[in-house]
Amino acid sequence: MVAILSLFDSKADLSTHAFDSSGFATKKNSKGSPYEEVKYIFDLLVASIAILFLAPFLLIVAVLIKLDSRGPVLFSQTRWGRGGQKIKVFKFRTMFVDQCDASGVTQTVKGDTRITPIGAFLRRTNIDELPQLFNVLRGDMSLVGPRCHAVGMLAAGMPYEQLVPQYHRRHAVRPGITGLAQMRGLRGPTDRSSLARARIAFDIYYVEHQSLLLDLKIIFGTILSELRNGKGF
Repeated sequence: MVAILSLFDSKADLSTHAFDSSGFATKKNSKGSPYEEVKYIFDLLVASIAILFLAPFLLIVAVLIKLDSRGPVLFSQTRWGRGGQKIKVFKFRTMFVDQCDASGVTQTVKGDTRITPIGAFLRRTNIDELPQLFNVLRGDMSLVGPRCHAVGMLAAGMPYEQLVPQYHRRHAVRPGITGLAQMRGLRGPTDRSSLARARIAFDIYYVEHQSLLLDLKIIFGTILSELRNGKGF
């Protein structure tokens, strides 16, 4: 924990990063490294197998969404990608079509009236995130990495960049379907500044210590966490 909190020290080591004119971090020498290449192949392989295996289930979910409320099955939102690029992230639609927030600035809360009946179940079990497997195939996302945030996301009532000056250091790598912060139970609204800062601390810790072993630990840790008690809403 000390190592993670030290990331908020203004003297924290930034030597492993390059920064563009907008302040976005990119990992030096990571593109084309053995780890990056193996991780990319692993992402494509696992995402492809998961989509094929889950295809019947995904079809059932799509039908349930259509029966539950009018509107499209999928919902897309602009979020931060690697190096500050903006990417379109896919999810199963969980809100009434006329109340969907494409910006993602208005966060969901418990008892949110915008959420459909089937949407509440999908969010609670995090099944709504499964279409992001297609984002992995597109190369926009990874299976593991800092969770991609909506552009303009607020934390404790202010832009995340203001609450955490080092915020964009988390964008040095591709965002993930799951990450270290999520495995540790840090998910949901970011209305408390201490928890919002802790999320970014875990994200930056991952960026600085990423490895295949850590990725596997996060994947299996996330699966165990979801089987025990999903926390989405």
